[in-house]
Amino acid sequence: MRDNYGYFEEDHLGKFGDLSLWRRIVFLGRPYWLGALLAVLLSFVVVGCGLSLPYLIRLAVDDFILNTGPAADVRLEGLKHLALAFCGLMLFEFLGNFVQVLILEWTGQRIMHRMRQMMFVHLLRLDLKFFHRNPAGRLVTRLTNDIQNMHEMFTSVIVTLFNDGVKLLGILGILFWMNWRLALGICFLLPLMVGNTLWFSRLARDAFRQIRTHLAKINSFLQESLSGVSLIQLFLRERSIQAQFSLLNQAFFAKALYQIRVFAVFMPLIELMSAVAIGTILWYGGSQVMAGKMTIGMLVAFLSYMRLFFQPMRELSQKYSIVQSALASAERIFQLLDSRETLPLAAVPLRPASGKGEIEFRKVSFGYEPEHPVLDHFSLMIPSGRTLAIVGATGSGKTTIINLLERFYDPDEGEILLDGIDLRDLDPDWLRRQVGLVMQDVLLMPGTIRDNVLLDGEKTDEALWEILDKAQLARFVRQLPEGLAARVGEGGMDLSAGQRQLLAFARVLAREPRILVLDEATASVDPESEMLTEQAIAATFAGRTNIVIAHRLSTIRRADHILVMAEGRIIEQGSHAELAVANGAYRRLLTIFSAGSGT
Repeated sequence: MRDNYGYFEEDHLGKFGDLSLWRRIVFLGRPYWLGALLAVLLSFVVVGCGLSLPYLIRLAVDDFILNTGPAADVRLEGLKHLALAFCGLMLFEFLGNFVQVLILEWTGQRIMHRMRQMMFVHLLRLDLKFFHRNPAGRLVTRLTNDIQNMHEMFTSVIVTLFNDGVKLLGILGILFWMNWRLALGICFLLPLMVGNTLWFSRLARDAFRQIRTHLAKINSFLQESLSGVSLIQLFLRERSIQAQFSLLNQAFFAKALYQIRVFAVFMPLIELMSAVAIGTILWYGGSQVMAGKMTIGMLVAFLSYMRLFFQPMRELSQKYSIVQSALASAERIFQLLDSRETLPLAAVPLRPASGKGEIEFRKVSFGYEPEHPVLDHFSLMIPSGRTLAIVGATGSGKTTIINLLERFYDPDEGEILLDGIDLRDLDPDWLRRQVGLVMQDVLLMPGTIRDNVLLDGEKTDEALWEILDKAQLARFVRQLPEGLAARVGEGGMDLSAGQRQLLAFARVLAREPRILVLDEATASVDPESEMLTEQAIAATFAGRTNIVIAHRLSTIRRADHILVMAEGRIIEQGSHAELAVANGAYRRLLTIFSAGSGT
């Protein structure tokens, strides 16, 4: 297992003042600007309703409860109207919040749906070099966690910050309107509150980041450990793995306690400042009431507004950290979308109507890393309709030849021709329809037998059964109760290694390629299925140019020509009969193959 337990990028948070990043975020949500505008307008309604409530209390206290001038029934009638207005405003505030949440969730989900779709389509178009440098776990994090971070920012944080900002400004404005002297005294606490909030924001941001980092380590460690639990048990690694997990868990526990301590300091400080502000209002406001310069209702309203004032102060720091985390996710998402690691396309890609299937490698040099070449001035001609077998030790360049032929990569030097046309001049989609590839590991798609054979193609049932007959799979499918509609893959039945290989051959026959490539396709087939596989190979090979990378002697003997590879070079070539009698590398390989197969 890797010591770093995967790949993490939670070591930094986004910069709040990064205007270029905000522009891209706004551009991404521009198609849904109407929903954002409605949410902003509803913010004014919600905040306005909330700020009106303390003022109604002031009117109730001053004009009806303590005002003994009007008759009792008039005062009761006035209180009833104020109570109804109070309840109506609360109901209106609730409805505004409800509609705002619905709009924000709908808008946020649409934006995230669009972003996730854009990212996935973009990933499918990138070349394999990109995926070698970016592990699948990192890319999955982009499509899941990072997008979820942005979703939280879109749906709650931004509007919450806007609401809180409007609420704070509104409260200050009302306080100055009601009694500017008392409001000015309260404002002396603002620098202390802002400083405390900024200090907490920095500490909370660091604590939040460290918790995310350690949680990512735990998740990656758990994924590796649980997926490899059989190896852990086989090699008696339970105690070692338990000790490693205990260290990770203890580190996460320590960081979680640090965050708790930060909150344990900040929250009481906010409460302390709130108590100081309320005490100031009671002392100064009470003296003003006693001097007849201020009403009791105004004092009650002041106390209510101060309670509302400190509520958003508690939330701003936490929301600020979430926004920074979301901005970091946005930065990583846009960095992925900006990657342009795709194979270059010809100005006018060619799609020849017909061809023979002749393949030629002309002085091809290639390396997955420039400083470590795999093929060096490699040349090869495969005539149309012939079968070529390639054998050699691991790392000799066999699979690299197939990757270049499929144009998963372009050669660093030289050229590869199909029927005399450079692969770089051909339409890649058309090329990959001409080259059928059967590998050792066959991917089953969640779906039916029909779906897995045809993939994106269409065939009649009669044509499909004919394909299954040639692939030696028809007898097995006819025994299934659902037949072609039987489900395989995730959520369906599991196929044996031999049945998977036969299904792979059926896929090739359904696509009718000019060229067939077998990359260790029969390596894991059991002896019982070997005869069926050989019959399927014979049917699939007919009328095509074939390239075989195999260790089974029966498959190699079928070839018209055999290459023996070592360190990216051809060290021997010829027919099976010619190479078997020569005292060279192929003869030594035959001895190994025979010993491995028990013959």
